[in-house]
Amino acid sequence: MAFQMSKLAARVSLSKSVGFIPSAGNRCPSHLNFISRLAHRSFHALCTAGRGSATIKVLPSPGLLRKADRWEKVSTASKSLHRQSGWAVKPNRTTRVVVSVIGVSAAVLASLSTSTLHAMNARPDLNLDSESSDWKEAKKKLCSMDKEKRREVYRVDFIPLEKIPVWSPSGVSSREPRYKVNEELNKKISLFTGDITKLEIDAIANAANKTLLGGGGVDGAIHRGAGPLLRRECATLNGCETGEAKITGAYGLPAKYVIHTVGPIVHDSVGEREEQALRNCYYNCLHTATKNHLRTVAFPCISTGVYGYPPDQAVEVALRTVREYLEQNHEKLDRVIFCVFLKSDKELYETMLPAYFPRGSAPKSKL
Repeated sequence: MAFQMSKLAARVSLSKSVGFIPSAGNRCPSHLNFISRLAHRSFHALCTAGRGSATIKVLPSPGLLRKADRWEKVSTASKSLHRQSGWAVKPNRTTRVVVSVIGVSAAVLASLSTSTLHAMNARPDLNLDSESSDWKEAKKKLCSMDKEKRREVYRVDFIPLEKIPVWSPSGVSSREPRYKVNEELNKKISLFTGDITKLEIDAIANAANKTLLGGGGVDGAIHRGAGPLLRRECATLNGCETGEAKITGAYGLPAKYVIHTVGPIVHDSVGEREEQALRNCYYNCLHTATKNHLRTVAFPCISTGVYGYPPDQAVEVALRTVREYLEQNHEKLDRVIFCVFLKSDKELYETMLPAYFPRGSAPKSKL
């Protein structure tokens, strides 16, 4: 009986030393109970694995188990157990293995406990997948987070701005420049081929329909990536007319905001009305971004899909509008990204960019 009681005392001492036995000032989180049981079983294995003894030494994790007297309790209990049981101090191979397991388990236990609790405290209390969540509260919390915390709630992979290079011509362009060379503006332009929903920037433009409630193409991809709260916020905006722009949160997307715009539908050929409407889309998105102090924005190819706007003409409207806006508001924006998905669209931008954002000629050698 004395031997069993000494084992129990040692086990209780170990549990208290690592903070798993609730007391007035020490309550164990329920999700760590399984680790507590693991520690008990491991210590029991030490007591019954063979005739031998050893002192358990565990290195505390930073921020947890800082007081040395807690570890002394484990050592004292172990020594008391050895004396009362009459074991000889002759560690055999089995004992050494068990002691190693206990040491590693306790060290991992302390580290796991610290990292788990830290993650619980750091992770935002947000549910971006539930339609019953409060979109206003979620938007407010997301806007108050720094980049590292927001990354914990992204619903898609992300591409940081640093990974999106500034546009540079790949060769000699046959296009005549339509504007003067301005290298400061050139540094604000990027051409990106890929998924616009992955861009970790201030705002992405959405080629939406008038309901703003989601659809196909880019519109559908943005809604799927953002989650149901985007649709809930959009439902409060009373739709959007052609050429207008309205801003919402981006929720599960890496971007902070989504700027929704509705492009014109072309049935036969592009007229002055359709061209002006498309220009309004780009202008109003840029104006909405700067009005909300957003410095990076990405555009998809607006209206060129099922809306029927000829891609080659749409590219010129996009480039001309962005160029003219930057000339008047260059200090308000850091980067404008033209995001394309099709190879044909990429080729169109590569062909037309030198006309709207020409590069300076290389200085002539004096030799």
